[in-house]
Amino acid sequence: MTKADIVARIAQTTGMTKADTADVLDSLLEAISAALGRGEKIEMRGFGIFKVERRKSRVARNPKTGQEIRIPPRAVPVFKPSDHLKDRVQK
Repeated sequence: MTKADIVARIAQTTGMTKADTADVLDSLLEAISAALGRGEKIEMRGFGIFKVERRKSRVARNPKTGQEIRIPPRAVPVFKPSDHLKDRVQK
């Protein structure tokens, strides 16, 4: 499913125009991105939690040469689905 598919489905369900729906969806995604950029946690009950986790630095190996590579610490976005969402996916 693409963003355009989501916009079309929401527009059909709500009666909003596709342009208005796309604006709302873009605003939602921007708000989530901005909050994660500030390190905030976003909790959507019944759907899941978006948060930022810190990964420690580690040593990896280049599989081609076997050379060790140091990977620096970094922040990564993480999504944890709610039990309700997990149940819907299982059905």
